[in-house]
Amino acid sequence: MSRIAGVGGASLPGSLEPLLARLGRPGWSSAVAGPLGWTGWREPQIAETDGLVVTLDGRIFNRDELGETTGDAELIARLVRRQGFEQALASLNGDFAVAIHDRADGSTTLARDRFGVKPLYYTVSGDRLAFASQPGCLRTLSGVDGSPDPSFVARFAGSHYRTFDNDPARSPYLGIAQVPAATVVTIRDGEVRSRGYWTLSAEADDERDASVLAEHYRALLLDAVALRRRELDRPAFTLSGGMDSSSVLACASFLDGKGHDAFTTVYDDSTYDESADIKPMLDGPVATWHPVRVGSPDVFELVAELVRLHDEPVATATWLSHHLLAGDVAASGFTGLLGGLGGDELNAGEYEYFFFHFADLRAGGREQELTHEIDCWARHHDHPIFRKDRIAAEAGIARLTDPAHPGRCLPDRARMLRYVHALSPDYRAELERFEPVLDNPTSSYLKNRTFQDLTRETMPCCLRAEDRQTTARNLEHFLPFLDHRLVELMFRVPGDLKIRDGVTKRLLREAVRGIVPEETRLRVTKTGWNAPAHVWFSGEDREPLLDLVRSQRFRERGIYDVGEVESLIAEHEEIVASGRPAENHMMFLWQLVNLETWLAQVDET
Repeated sequence: MSRIAGVGGASLPGSLEPLLARLGRPGWSSAVAGPLGWTGWREPQIAETDGLVVTLDGRIFNRDELGETTGDAELIARLVRRQGFEQALASLNGDFAVAIHDRADGSTTLARDRFGVKPLYYTVSGDRLAFASQPGCLRTLSGVDGSPDPSFVARFAGSHYRTFDNDPARSPYLGIAQVPAATVVTIRDGEVRSRGYWTLSAEADDERDASVLAEHYRALLLDAVALRRRELDRPAFTLSGGMDSSSVLACASFLDGKGHDAFTTVYDDSTYDESADIKPMLDGPVATWHPVRVGSPDVFELVAELVRLHDEPVATATWLSHHLLAGDVAASGFTGLLGGLGGDELNAGEYEYFFFHFADLRAGGREQELTHEIDCWARHHDHPIFRKDRIAAEAGIARLTDPAHPGRCLPDRARMLRYVHALSPDYRAELERFEPVLDNPTSSYLKNRTFQDLTRETMPCCLRAEDRQTTARNLEHFLPFLDHRLVELMFRVPGDLKIRDGVTKRLLREAVRGIVPEETRLRVTKTGWNAPAHVWFSGEDREPLLDLVRSQRFRERGIYDVGEVESLIAEHEEIVASGRPAENHMMFLWQLVNLETWLAQVDET
């Protein structure tokens, strides 16, 4: 909906207006109050109250219960004056990045919502401060080291996307920091002070009866959807074949008593196409279905467009599809998107969560249940490439969990270093030195895995991509599963109410009984939200990839071992062409194209 920026202290060379101009898009308006600025396409969220200047990117959903009828920026100013920063922010239910300048002491305070739905970056040099919603405009300022962080480059080049955001206070650029989610950062006279204002509680399991918990979940989910749905006059919904997006859409339909418009990316290649799986939703919650066909896109042109929007490389190929979907949503006249992002983390929907549930059963001495769960897992989810059996289960438990310390999850080093051999010696050494932080706040492996994904792995890169791509289209985006009340509830729910009999999302399935169509609610298998990038880098479509890898600029950059990369491209082609059951290299190739495109754009600016 908007972007914010500001300067402080002696300010970095260059004024606030150029920062806003770089953040803005054609047709946007801007507003400035003191050292803070706002740009966007709706009513400006910038205000001054009692000596506090506030500018806001985002929405506050619980403004009614806070007893304020003013705009969101003024609401925050009043709350901060009455309660202080931490208490005021903890009282908010919203998606926001906010900057608050105190005229009395000259300090500037930056903060983000609990999960980092809205972005915020800053740079400090001496007593000079500049901040903005995206890092690209900050790196153009004189005196700011806008060069790529070599550690980030190494991880993006040769590791897995789960490693990219392990340090939530860093950005891809050396001289630019990021405000972590659920964090307040105050800058005064060049001194930076950072403190959290919220975290997931590590309290014991909620032992209430499953039916009571399901009813509570249902009420919270309906309210989370209702609060976000009311912010849009023309909402649209993303829809895949899974439970999460289906639940959000079905809840909106249940509340409104009518169907809604749904958008789905569909593919010529059947590997990740979910057209058949969404059919049950088309007869009830969906008023009009908008299939967004993604056939053989010009990947290189679209990646260049994405990187310009993001100011950084894009983690996975799914976001190319989402970018095209967002374009269709905007062209159709809708004002925002609601989706199911976050549902996998809350409800143990990722396939690898099974290993952590298994480890919890073993730690609790529940071997008979463990045997049953492994048998059901194998029966429901076996795959010709990613096998599901007792051997695979035991290997996963041993690789990912520490039996000597209940709840301690371990890094998946095999996944992290799968492509380390494709890097040049310097970047190989950089990646091999990387030790990811894994937070283990509870004695439950499954809860800690959820905490890790929400704070350091899957969620940050997804939220960043969704924000960049909807904002670029003048669309708002809302994610009801990231309502903090839902997350707090599900963090206390026992693992066997998330996974049971080899079926994930058990409590969610019960909570949406009578809301989501039965065929969707009871479906056990899932395709997984992904894009057919394997075919985008094979056959005739691999020629631009080969041209890039064989170019002088690519070789001289010195990040990759070019011979190893060419071998991986050849092996990828053979796997895709033959159809043999082996894991291809589409993720690595996607990351390579994104990284090189980003570095080339950095060179040009």
